[in-house]
Formats: sequence, C-alpha cells, structure tokens
Amino acid sequence: MARKRAAPRRNSTQASNEVPVSLMVSQGAHHGGESFSRFAHEMARLTGKPAAFIVAFLAVVIWAATGPLFGYSDTWQLVINTSTTIITFLMVFLIQNTQNRDQMALQVKLSELIIAVKGAENKLATAEDLTEEDLERLHEEFRSRADATLESLEQRRAGKGKT
Repeated sequence: MARKRAAPRRNSTQASNEVPVSLMVSQGAHHGGESFSRFAHEMARLTGKPAAFIVAFLAVVIWAATGPLFGYSDTWQLVINTSTTIITFLMVFLIQNTQNRDQMALQVKLSELIIAVKGAENKLATAEDLTEEDLERLHEEFRSRADATLESLEQRRAGKGKT
C-alpha cells in the first residue's frame, strides 16, 4: 500500500506562489555533477572515520616493517612517497568539493534567517557574491555599528549603576 505524502507546511511568511524547498531539492538532484558530489561526500565521510585512520596507519606500519625485507631500497621508499602523494592529491579535490557544498548550505541557511528576520538588511543574504572591496566596506560598517552599540550599552549600564 502506497503511503500518502504529507503536503509541505507553509509558514506565515511564505508566499503562496513560492516553490517548496523539497521540490527545489529534488529538482536539483538531476544536476550533472550530482554523482561526483555524492561520491565526494561519501568518501569524505568514510575517510573521516577512525577506521580510515587505522587503515592508513597500518599501511604505514606494514610499509615500515617491509623495509628490511627490501633493503630500504629506493623503490621501497618510492612506493610510500608515490602512494601518499597520489592519495593527498585526490583528497584535496574531495575535501574542496565537500567544503564548497557545506559552505553553500551554510550560506543558504544564513540567507533564510536574514530574510526571515523582520528589519534585517536583506541585501546581506547575498553577501557572498560581493567583491572583496565591498565586503571590506561592509565589515568596517558593521564593526563601527557594533562598537557604537557596545558603547551605548556601556553608557546605559553605567547610568543604571548610579541610581
């Protein structure tokens, strides 16, 4: 018997013509690079486990133990050097892919919060698309605003302490 899927819930701020997030996610799953993304995510998950470290550690121990057997030859050294270089080279791309994905997910979540907060500056929801100079200007602006707020709070606290 097929289970009936519940309709996605809408909050009061969601317009009736918006596409539900679940639909956007399922449509995005057909993107051409999705299989690599899934592979990279799974490999990053697996290689981040203690078992992966143990396997790598054991490989180094076995390699070191075979040193006397191979007379600590250049070939013996080349095996570990080449192996670790290739693995490191490939892992850089897997890690970068997962970091890009995580960063984008974080940006989406922050954008949702910024847009949902009444009175927030919605232009900040896409701050990651600004130039380096624009980001520096915004950073200085918000640093100044934070300093002014802190000063105001300190004055308020000092005023309460006098009564």
